[in-house]
Amino acid sequence: MIPLSDIRAAAARILGKVHRTPLLRSETLGRRIGASLYLKCESFQKTGSFKPRGALNKVLSLTDPERARGLVTVSAGNHAQAVAWAARIAGCSCAVVMPSGAPRTKIEAVVGYGAEVILHDDRATLFDRLNEVREERGSTFVHPFDDPVVLAGAGTTALEILEDLPEADVVVVPVGGGGLLGGMASALRSLRPGVRIVGVELEAGPGLGPAIAAGRPVPVSRPPGTLADGMTPPFVGALPLEIVLETAVEVVTVSEEAIREAMRLLTTRAKLFVEGSGAAATGALLDGRVRVAPGERVVAVVSGGNVDLSALAGLA
Repeated sequence: MIPLSDIRAAAARILGKVHRTPLLRSETLGRRIGASLYLKCESFQKTGSFKPRGALNKVLSLTDPERARGLVTVSAGNHAQAVAWAARIAGCSCAVVMPSGAPRTKIEAVVGYGAEVILHDDRATLFDRLNEVREERGSTFVHPFDDPVVLAGAGTTALEILEDLPEADVVVVPVGGGGLLGGMASALRSLRPGVRIVGVELEAGPGLGPAIAAGRPVPVSRPPGTLADGMTPPFVGALPLEIVLETAVEVVTVSEEAIREAMRLLTTRAKLFVEGSGAAATGALLDGRVRVAPGERVVAVVSGGNVDLSALAGLA
């Protein structure tokens, strides 16, 4: 696991530079799952997702020479925006390799933060293209989900949850590359060992389940055109996988339709502007993939709110 001391150090490092996001109770959605439901609203975070926690912790941990070489990363959108934003704060250059099919709003946001976008057609070889750019330029790589410093930053989300709801019984977290789950599981197991931790991944393109079965990260085919593009990296990280196995995290899948319905309900009932990845944890709860007991205090992490208006319009 990521040491609790590292996660607390990350919290101190990024304090005042990122938002302390609210934990909101939804009685309406709670009644639907038969428990007390709380929403950890990372959709209100800087750049619209949890990603700046890890990205900024990493960038501020770099040496001056490392920052001077410029940053490079790879992402479908939220991590890209976070690193571009962190680079602007640190005053260094940044290049981002993004899939050509990434949402246009996310590409435009990365450019808006001052980063260079390098589009690549094949999601399966995104990291190959990233490595080419890295070697050509000598840039410092900020990994989206397989770096202990990035995971320590992500783990600060769990610190805030337990400060606001120390008696939490269940915490449900969306999974793409596994960085958020790995960082949060480390903090949760350290501070509340008995809490039930559930990771939620796409039914049509799971990465964590196959990795657990294989005992190592494996390349996976991710569904094109999903609402949850933030949950579609080509594999899960080795470090998050190790943490998941160590911390006895449960893993479930969620359907595209359940994500769509959760987005609709979060918008209309909770008044939250949420992307597909951000709705995945809530969707798994509402769809019965995560079963909870009456009276349990359940937290669903709403990991991001960077949704295209066209996708939101399609929920009606």
